[in-house]
Amino acid sequence: MTALQHLQPTSHSLLSALPSGWVGEILDGELVASPRPSVAPARAAFMMGVELGERLDQRRGGNGRWCFLRAPELHLGEDILVPDLAAWRRERVAAPPEPGAAFFTLVPDWICEVLTPATTALDRARKLPLYARAGVSHVWLVDPLARTLEIYQRIKRGWLLTASHEDDALVRAEPFPSVSLELGSLWLPEVSEEMPRLVALP
Repeated sequence: MTALQHLQPTSHSLLSALPSGWVGEILDGELVASPRPSVAPARAAFMMGVELGERLDQRRGGNGRWCFLRAPELHLGEDILVPDLAAWRRERVAAPPEPGAAFFTLVPDWICEVLTPATTALDRARKLPLYARAGVSHVWLVDPLARTLEIYQRIKRGWLLTASHEDDALVRAEPFPSVSLELGSLWLPEVSEEMPRLVALP
């Protein structure tokens, strides 16, 4: 029996026991829980999926070269990770994912993490090395508060920062060089004092 088979029952019981509003991951055998994103990071993740999916995912009317998923549960070796977005090249996915699949074991080609004050250290210091170890080729880090996008490519010794963009830049970056991403579309629009605000009730 493998270490993963030993880990799975305990891991799933721990993950399912987390209170509502928290996301659980297993990193190097340790349960790590993070609060669900607030409005700004949730908007950034959603719009990133829209901007890329409409042009690259067949189900969104794009060229069909990629398969995108929002917050998939990834079982990568002994680690269980939940990135904000993940994508696989279509030639590596023989068929659409099973509708009832609870998790995925195929390593993504691209991952996007949206940074928050509560998850920045976790994403940078702990999850990035695990993504490299698993064989993910590209990682994008989005910071909706700083309004920045960092592009990373995996190399033999880890990650190489290949580009960084900010504010309303028009971005063309690997692994999607054919797509022009309007970075400004990811950020919450500025609202005047006269306009009503969206407020979450307890």
